[in-house]
Amino acid sequence: MKKVFFGGSRKLSRLNKAIRERADNIISGGYMILLGDAHGADRAMQQYLAEKSYPHVLVFCAGDTCRNNIGNWQTRFIISDRVRKDFQHYANRDKKMSEEADYGFMLWDGQSKGTLNNILNLIERHKTVLVYFSPKREYFTIKSGPDLINLLSLCGREIVERLDRVLLLRRRINVEPSQLSFAPQPLDFDA
Repeated sequence: MKKVFFGGSRKLSRLNKAIRERADNIISGGYMILLGDAHGADRAMQQYLAEKSYPHVLVFCAGDTCRNNIGNWQTRFIISDRVRKDFQHYANRDKKMSEEADYGFMLWDGQSKGTLNNILNLIERHKTVLVYFSPKREYFTIKSGPDLINLLSLCGREIVERLDRVLLLRRRINVEPSQLSFAPQPLDFDA
């Protein structure tokens, strides 16, 4: 059974019609959905899958507790040696999902470092990622660094530079600073 890693920004807590339609395609294809336990996009997708009574879901939890498992699906606990529940604590869980998945389906608000890290982890493993970019309400298919550069070009310089500092973005997609262009105006991230 093919596996899809679903993830997204914690700020995105509702699934619009376009996202639900893509989720329905995944459901009708019988894919196993690998899903985190975070609030926001993870919880919203869990709610949708529970409403559909979809059984092929595996919830990955960071540490020894699971924050959300609405459908009482099978769980996998990814134990971390980190004392603090920081970015890396949850990134370890997400990395495991990117290793096991065949594809990714990400909801990105253009700012979330966790979601962008998931996209990077997937393309580093040569896996295709369908990204719903909420500021534009559009889908982007990301297979490689150049695809991601096109998506990042829709973000402002400050945002990309902040993400680069945290995620070593340019090094991971092997791009020179001059290869990135930026949106002329800040995007409306509340769209």
